[in-house]
Amino acid sequence: MIARCGYRCDLCPAYKENIHSPEDQQRVSDGWFKFYGFRILPQEIQCDGCLTDDSENPKRIDPSCPVRPCVLAKRIENCARCDDYPCRKIESRTVEYQTVTTEYGKPIPTEEYELFVKPYENSKVLADIRSGLRGN
Repeated sequence: MIARCGYRCDLCPAYKENIHSPEDQQRVSDGWFKFYGFRILPQEIQCDGCLTDDSENPKRIDPSCPVRPCVLAKRIENCARCDDYPCRKIESRTVEYQTVTTEYGKPIPTEEYELFVKPYENSKVLADIRSGLRGN
């Protein structure tokens, strides 16, 4: 499941299928604070993903994300298919391992990388999709 911005919903620890307990929600809240500096209350952590249709009244972690409405307005699947890629909207949501590691100040343990960085490394995901588009 690739979100409009290239995040991997299936790997995201906040995605509804990956939340099984309040402890899971607390771990996500703590991890996002540790690596990205923002805190969402644990009880608010559960996301239906941005692929869910608005008519289903989905719960989204970031309802103010600028990427989703842009992609929907352009009637494309995700940012990789956009003629304007990259733009400021997607750049505001881009996550890269090296940047996170630099800001964190030390190497990120593998388990924490898998939970809190890998799901959001969208520049790699979008680059792979764009590469496949050029190959067709």
